[in-house]
Amino acid sequence: MHSREEKLEAFGRLLDVLDRLRSECPWDRKQTNASLRTNTIEEVYELSDALTANDAHNICKELGDVLMHVMFYARIGSETGDFDIADVCHAEADKLIFRHPHIYPPAESPAAKATTAEEVLHNWEQIKLKEKDGNHSVLAGVPKALPSLIKAYRIQDKVANYGFDWQQRDDVWKKVHEEIDELRDALNDDNNPHATEEMGDVLFSIINAARHYHINPDNALDTTNKKFIRRFNYIEQQAHQQGRQLNELTLEEMDQLWNEAKQQQNDTP
Repeated sequence: MHSREEKLEAFGRLLDVLDRLRSECPWDRKQTNASLRTNTIEEVYELSDALTANDAHNICKELGDVLMHVMFYARIGSETGDFDIADVCHAEADKLIFRHPHIYPPAESPAAKATTAEEVLHNWEQIKLKEKDGNHSVLAGVPKALPSLIKAYRIQDKVANYGFDWQQRDDVWKKVHEEIDELRDALNDDNNPHATEEMGDVLFSIINAARHYHINPDNALDTTNKKFIRRFNYIEQQAHQQGRQLNELTLEEMDQLWNEAKQQQNDTP
């Protein structure tokens, strides 16, 4: 691993490269916050894929791409005179120090107590509301652009820190079954205008159940998506080996191949 001095030198080198590209490259000169935004989202998803695969090589590569975007936005900020990368780093360091009073106790008060990760998270939510430019309501910090599944999980997690939660995790299942019954009733009525809303309530309750059992629903669904893709790809491959089109297989044949895929890939049911 590199020394602190080598890390700082590497960071400085990347700053120099980005500064030159911004000055000399036609594409880099043209970029704005708005034009980079969608690319940044794509880079974060690529990093997410690498993290899910636990692929160290690609994690390193994708972290570099995300870091470049952070530095690019800071470079644009310096050109407008609003902020630069030093301001970004200092602001983040100040925020981390303020949110960790159990590590950096303020001079005017004793050190806060936080011996577990749960206590740290609870303290964070309380501290955020006190920050001068922080969130002034419990749910204000949930980004509007978050994917709906992740947003639901974050909403539930945040309000739970303020006691708005089931006392026993088994209680969540009563709500799940209640929402499923309401959805079924709505779907049985072809003209029910609330069917979409009832479907959302079911999904929200399932996500809440996952949270209570310490399962990240986004990770769980991603795992299932990949499992489904593997099995369906197997069906396609077998159809191709038989010289048949996929739509020529009967449902019974596809189901048989699906079960073969489960056995060969050692997938869970």
